[in-house]
Amino acid sequence: MDAPLQTFTYNGQTVTARRGESLAAALTAAGIRTFRTTAKGAERGIFCGMGVCQDCLVEVDGKPNQRACMTKVNGPLVVSQEAHARPLPPAEANPSPRQAPAVERPDVLIIGAGPAGIAAAIEARRAGASVIVADERAKAGGQYYKQLDVKGSDVAPPDPQHAKGAQLIAEAVALGVEFRHDITIWGAFEGRQYAGSGPSGAVRFEPRAAIIATGAYERPWPVPGWTLPGVMTTGAAQTLWRTARRIPGKRVLIAGNGPLNLQLAAELVSGGCEVVAIAEAAASPSILEAGSLAQMLLSAPDLIRDGLAYQKVARKAGVGMHYKTVVRKIEQEGQALRVTLGPAVAKAGTASEETNYTVDAVCLGYGFEPANELLRGMGVDHAFDPVRRQLVTIRDDGGRTSLPGVYAAGDCTGLGGAKAALAEGAIVGAAAAADLGFGVDPLHLAASRRNLARHRRFQKALWSLYKFGGFDSGLIDSETLICRCEEVKFGDIEDALATDMRMIGAVKRQTRVGMGRCQGRYCGPVLDTLLAGRFGYERHDLSGFAPRVPVRPVAIADLAAEMPS
Repeated sequence: MDAPLQTFTYNGQTVTARRGESLAAALTAAGIRTFRTTAKGAERGIFCGMGVCQDCLVEVDGKPNQRACMTKVNGPLVVSQEAHARPLPPAEANPSPRQAPAVERPDVLIIGAGPAGIAAAIEARRAGASVIVADERAKAGGQYYKQLDVKGSDVAPPDPQHAKGAQLIAEAVALGVEFRHDITIWGAFEGRQYAGSGPSGAVRFEPRAAIIATGAYERPWPVPGWTLPGVMTTGAAQTLWRTARRIPGKRVLIAGNGPLNLQLAAELVSGGCEVVAIAEAAASPSILEAGSLAQMLLSAPDLIRDGLAYQKVARKAGVGMHYKTVVRKIEQEGQALRVTLGPAVAKAGTASEETNYTVDAVCLGYGFEPANELLRGMGVDHAFDPVRRQLVTIRDDGGRTSLPGVYAAGDCTGLGGAKAALAEGAIVGAAAAADLGFGVDPLHLAASRRNLARHRRFQKALWSLYKFGGFDSGLIDSETLICRCEEVKFGDIEDALATDMRMIGAVKRQTRVGMGRCQGRYCGPVLDTLLAGRFGYERHDLSGFAPRVPVRPVAIADLAAEMPS
């Protein structure tokens, strides 16, 4: 049978959706790309696809500022395009007294239901600890094991990656792990208190131990046109396909750095999409990398097999491959997007070296930033990794951080990939349970450690193949937006730096960079890199914007409910 359908209205227009898919998926499938307008009248649509960027805000049933990528179509809805500074509804004349949230006290609270979080939950629960997993999404699985939201004979069936995720989730549930979905944890306080927001309002957890497994989000690529509707991250496009079997457009260009872009190309091709090209920032693999390839083959032959299969699909579909090439510029061309590709290093580029494509959508995937804002806000120690250009959480081999009772696992601690996160989660879950006095299986723990070592060897070899110097500010002009939320241009940043303004906080106060809804997640790393390059220092654990509560946008009512009377 065909997938069950549901209709809703968007700006008065009737839209037909598959029941269970996100508003972002349904609107994209209907050819609607603009979801909101900014303070300066610019149009925005889906960008990150995972609730981080806050660019896909819409009004749903009269409730403003709802994320289209996180809102499911499970009934008739009245949806409107969000407009900047829409008047708020009038305040209640006699508001009900705020109620303190109920408190849950599991042995172990796990924040994040991706590979690391699920694996940690399984091991901690297997040892006998009571476990609650709080996750912002409607289903467990995270970005890697994201599950299908739709079903029907007209929907491509789940693949082995879906199936593995479903198996892990089912194992956790069978053991008695409790999943709390649609919960955003936005603060941590003394006494091991974790505050969050859910469908019914404020929530609070007071566990004996907490494992932070919040994953990662994609790095920004702030070139001219990167905020246009139709430009999204690789992860957003993959979420459209892997959760809703929707493609971002009929003609798509994928650009970035790393193997995820090749996987996305193969998946979109299978969905009937014309992927015109993949622009890879790294050099093409050569015989000089034979050692790295051999190490990858020895460490994880199944991942090599998957990569070769993706490559075969892309080659058969005629997907063009450009190496040492990046997106230089994106322009609106009627209903389409004109993408300019050029050499990865700005000073090497000339107009004759540029290549142009006209497409419906552009997918950008230039690596990841750890989602470590909760850890940093708690004061957990970090260090900067200059090779991967990211902060890494300082932990011992059991995932114990510098704060007693706080553990961390997976990509939020520094990128290692989903398979490494799975093994690491098992180790950290066992360590947390053991520290609480529960018994763990030493043989199973030893196997997890071997798996982790194997996948770390694979990742080290993989990223030697995909080595790339990172963003070059020579690629942009003064009009290029650095801060998507506050619409701060590179020229505004340059004007501030020209006055010898060296502190990132001072630049923030001067320009409003980082003061928007995404809380500096996209502009922060770029600005920190610009400052380090301009004034000759190495990025470190205290550079960048200082994280503070709330680490995610939160309703004022929920914030008030958590505050002492």
